[in-house]
Amino acid sequence: MPLPLTACQLLDMAVTHSRSDRPGAEDLSVEPLLASDTGRIPRHELPAREMPPDVAYQIVHDELMLDGNARMNLATFVSTWMEPQAEKLMAECFDKNMIDKDEYPQTAELERRCVNILSRLWHSPDSGEATGCSTTGSSEGAMLGGLALKRRWQHRRAAEGKAADKPNIVMGINVQVCWEKFANYWDVEMRLVPMEGDRLHMTAEEAVRLCDENTIGVVPVLGSTFDGSYEPVKEICDALDHLEETTGLDVPVHVDGASGAFVAPFVDQELEWDFRLPRVASINTSGHKYGLVYPGVGWVVWRDKDALPADLIFWVNYLGDNMPTFALNFSRPGAQVVAQYYNFLRLGFDGYAAVQGYARDVATTLSAQIAELGPFELLTRGDELPVFAFTLADGIDNYSVFDVSNSLRERGWLLPAYTFPKNREDLAALRVVVKRGFSHDMADLLVDDIKRQLPKLERQAGPVHETPATGFHH
Repeated sequence: MPLPLTACQLLDMAVTHSRSDRPGAEDLSVEPLLASDTGRIPRHELPAREMPPDVAYQIVHDELMLDGNARMNLATFVSTWMEPQAEKLMAECFDKNMIDKDEYPQTAELERRCVNILSRLWHSPDSGEATGCSTTGSSEGAMLGGLALKRRWQHRRAAEGKAADKPNIVMGINVQVCWEKFANYWDVEMRLVPMEGDRLHMTAEEAVRLCDENTIGVVPVLGSTFDGSYEPVKEICDALDHLEETTGLDVPVHVDGASGAFVAPFVDQELEWDFRLPRVASINTSGHKYGLVYPGVGWVVWRDKDALPADLIFWVNYLGDNMPTFALNFSRPGAQVVAQYYNFLRLGFDGYAAVQGYARDVATTLSAQIAELGPFELLTRGDELPVFAFTLADGIDNYSVFDVSNSLRERGWLLPAYTFPKNREDLAALRVVVKRGFSHDMADLLVDDIKRQLPKLERQAGPVHETPATGFHH
């Protein structure tokens, strides 16, 4: 069995892109049927001459056949299906640069409408003057929300004549990696609430315990990527209200709603997690997850204009007009923003509720079927995010969750297996993400394939795989 890759080896793969040492790997053979001038073309340097567009297309097309079937990818939260009309609109907008609002004013108007729609959906008290923007994804939205928290804290510390050199931010250890990047890139101490026993995400009590005068904010996650569960946003806000009453510490909340901010408003309408809670300053979400758009588009919305410090906004005049920009990127495609607006028009509230409700029904039904198989134990049921995690039942020691994951690859399924973070590294699980395009019929096919693989797994003398086949990126 091959040894697991070290962190240095993984970093080398991700950054350096080493060439293959396989004989002939430096060149690519061209089929005689594709070109009259047959021969080989280099893989890692520019070819010397042009080639017909159909030949170039076919070469790339053939290589991409080795990719997996996106619809059978149960690991990703990212949308893998859109309607043909949406795809047509996106194709019509491939050449539009979202940053150039003077050249493409109507695309900018659609972005503004989307921000207003989300502001109202999330009960902003100032929805008539919505403050927010599109981003390349929820990760950029999270970082912009974090930057606003830090800058507001810096302003407050300066006004009080206090040092502002040791900011910290409080969140659960189950947060997405974008928050680790934020803390690393902008010199903010991460104070992580660890998992303990059956508690697999942050609670109000644990969050407040880590807050002090240098805390720029607390970040609850509306839908953990590890198991699909909601963190208790209202309980955290209530606990922070009590903290302010007893100590004077005023700690704001940014909700990471990467997935849940497009789920809870439609199927959990009574759940208070958004701007109905006065302590929530900002919310980020991903349009290309449960916003049902192809990657990549995200959104970040602030409670009101006072929640976004004006000195974070830049003004540029070299695109034809003097325009504000608050983003980590500059040029980026407008097609996804247009597709988001298409979805809002096409589905409306009832349509989104139907899509997300169906996904939840598939998730809860599928999780129950998997639990009935016998060898598995559910960690979550898919009744919050349409996402659930499960592990092996006690007494199963001759195969691992990684063996289950690898065996299902034979049938084309990508079902991720992974270990939980610090304090629960002993817990290895499988996770199913149900999204648009994954039907009850496909769920039945998955259960049939698990049943098909179980006899072979049960004949094993011991686990074959103890680590993921590929890196798990939640």
